[in-house]
Amino acid sequence: MPEQSIISALVLGIIEGLTEFIPVSSTAHVLLAGHFLGFESPGNTFAVLIQLGAILAILLVYFRKLWEIATALPTSGKARRFVLTVLLAFLPAAVIGALAHDFIKTILFETPMLICIVLILGGFVLLAVDRMAIHPKYTDIMDYPPSLAFKIGLFQCLAMVPGTSRSGATIVGSLLMGTDKRSAAEFSFFLAMPTMLGAFTLDLYKNRELIRFDDGIVIAIGFTAAFVMALAVVRSLLDFVSSRGYAPFAWWRIAVGTAGLIGLLIFG
Repeated sequence: MPEQSIISALVLGIIEGLTEFIPVSSTAHVLLAGHFLGFESPGNTFAVLIQLGAILAILLVYFRKLWEIATALPTSGKARRFVLTVLLAFLPAAVIGALAHDFIKTILFETPMLICIVLILGGFVLLAVDRMAIHPKYTDIMDYPPSLAFKIGLFQCLAMVPGTSRSGATIVGSLLMGTDKRSAAEFSFFLAMPTMLGAFTLDLYKNRELIRFDDGIVIAIGFTAAFVMALAVVRSLLDFVSSRGYAPFAWWRIAVGTAGLIGLLIFG
């Protein structure tokens, strides 16, 4: 296996872990970095499959809370309602993602210029929403009503366009509908669990014949790097957005999108 492939997989795994749960679009970062590194993945499976590392990281961080919810299901209406809200929020992406999978992977994932433009536009949207004077009605994810969760799930579907950001779309949708910044980020964590696991499973199934043994080694390297980095991010993000908001991520999106456009114009 070429050493360059191993190094690229490590770099891309680190990028995935650092960006998956912040509103900057991990897919955009991984695809753009892969483009400029000359990293090729059959069916673009690498960008999705290494997300399993990030999924396991968030499951580990929230294991205790997930266990408490699971054990409370038989007796707690509040626990059952919370599970329902997450499933309702996941439903739109599950349906649309399954129907549009091939178009997303073969067209949208192969258009770096579009990714850069969406990064920049999304940065300005996030900046505007972060500066809005919002008086939150919901500050605890356990109290989110099912109708609110479903609407947040519709916002998540915007992230099927690379560069939008799954967490960014859900956070913006949450804030516009009356949540505070901390709970918006936390709900995006819980919504990420079924969404990312579903995307991983679907992509693995559809591309099972394209994955070779060597690809497995590269994916394992990216997976491990993504797991370690995501673990650090998830543990610190809620406190960060509570004190700093989302403006730093908005400016980062704009900077990366602009740099990507310049790079594409110069190097192709």
